[in-house]
Parts: sequence; structure tokens; C-alpha cells
Amino acid sequence: MANRHLSRSIVLQTLFEWDLNDIDKKALTEVLNRNVEEFAPNKADNPFIEKLLDGVIGKQSELDQVIEKAAPEWPIDRISPVDRNILRLGLFELLFADRKEVPAKVAINEAIELAKQFGGDNSSRFVNGVLGAVYKEIGEPGKEEQGKKKKAVPFDEMPIFRLSGAVVYAMEDNVMYLALVHDIFGHWTLSKGKIEEGETVEEGAKRELKEEIGLDITIEAELGKNEYVASHPELGKIRKQVTYYLAESPYTELTLENKGGLDDAQWFKVADILDLNFYEDILPIVTKAITMLVAKK
Repeated sequence: MANRHLSRSIVLQTLFEWDLNDIDKKALTEVLNRNVEEFAPNKADNPFIEKLLDGVIGKQSELDQVIEKAAPEWPIDRISPVDRNILRLGLFELLFADRKEVPAKVAINEAIELAKQFGGDNSSRFVNGVLGAVYKEIGEPGKEEQGKKKKAVPFDEMPIFRLSGAVVYAMEDNVMYLALVHDIFGHWTLSKGKIEEGETVEEGAKRELKEEIGLDITIEAELGKNEYVASHPELGKIRKQVTYYLAESPYTELTLENKGGLDDAQWFKVADILDLNFYEDILPIVTKAITMLVAKK
């Protein structure tokens, strides 16, 4: 069997040369072939190498956006060429590779090993931190597979976590605005959070909106509910049930809570909302809220 770690090393070397020397993407094949011949003649998995290199190059813009959001204190051009290309390679495998071929943990561990082998003293820690943060944000896929003795939990038996949030609107100079939050994967979404013990669903929504974006809201109506399966570090697969409300707030400055996963909060004019990048399950909730608000006028 071909040495996949060696193959990843060759891809990294090729990416490094491309990045450092501003090589035309069309000339990458020559660079790749030279590196294969120099470092692993007859030992590398050429189809795997070509697929991985093409994937990283093709998704470079998206990968760089994820890096910038996962490590906002480190702009792309301030990260060393070796580290940023290890991150690009690792993130591509983490986010876009076939998980049956490359499990999430393998993608992370391989990137860390590349950082130890080719990076500086702190490279492996930096790579581990960035990829680890992204891994948590995508629900820690494959985490439950580490304990092979664990049985798959039927959907009806999964623990249920109740959350609540809101589409918040405000009026300013006869113009209507909606408050949205932005996550590190480039989507605008709704502020929400877990309902604490002893709280009603509405009380949880009010508290979460105050904590997450600093708004005091008045709930007007229930908009609907979403449910999805997520991974919990201790409980494994869980069901998250989210109740969303339509709520009003004064038009005041939004103050984003300092926590992982979100990087911005803004007011938007209603007319501009539907041009934003939403998750598929959030768009119907926002659309319903806008329909109700228009009907109130």
C-alpha cells in the first residue's frame, strides 16, 4: 500500500513552492512531477496526490476564509507559508474529503505530523488549535467512532437539548432592521442558545439574546421550530430542538459575546436580508418573520 503520509508531504512541498514562488496553477503539474520523482519515485500514490492537490487549489479561497475566521488574530499573509499550506491541506481533508477514505481525526493528526516534520517550534500547536476549533464547529464528526464498543443510539432514544432564539427587528427613522449573527463558516444566522433549567422557552430566548448580542427583546409571536442531530463530547449523538420567535428590540448597538463559532453581529435592512448567505433551515424562519412584519404595516 502506498504511503499516504509521504504522499501528503509531496503535496505540501508542491503547495509550498506554488505559494512562495507565485507559480501559475497550470505549471503545478511540472512541479508535482518533479517532487514525486525526487522524494518518492515508485512509492507515492499518484491518484491520491493529484486529487488532493487539485482539491486544495480549487478550494483555496474557501479554505483561506475558514482559516481567517478560525484564527482571526492571524491574517493569512502573517502565517508562515509552511503553516498556512499545512492548514489548507488539513482543512480540505477535514471539510471536503470522503470521510470513509479520510476520517476527520486522521485529517487532523496527519496535518499535525506534517507541522512537526516541516514547521517551526510552535507549528504543531498552532495547526492543532485551528483544526481543532473547526472540528468542534462542524459537530466533531467521527468522535463517537473512537469508542468502538459504543452502540448506535436510535433517534428516538437520543438525549434532547432544548434551545430558543429569535428573529429580532427594530425600527429606526421609519426603516425596519433585523439583527443577525455571522458564523465562522460564512453564514448569517439567528442568535440562539440552550434553555437553562427552570426557564421557560421564552425566558431562554430573552436571556440568550441579551447575553449573545446585548439586546433586550420583547417577544411577539412564535415562528416555528427546527430540529437537528449534533455530536456531544460526552453524550455522543444528541437532538437539538430550537424554538424561534419574532421579537422586537430598540435599535441599539449590537455587542457580540466573546465565544467560539460567531465572528460578527449586524443590523440589516429588511430589503437586504434575502441576498445574504443563510443555512437552508434558517431561511424559511427568516422569510416567515419578514412576511409577518410586512403584514403588520
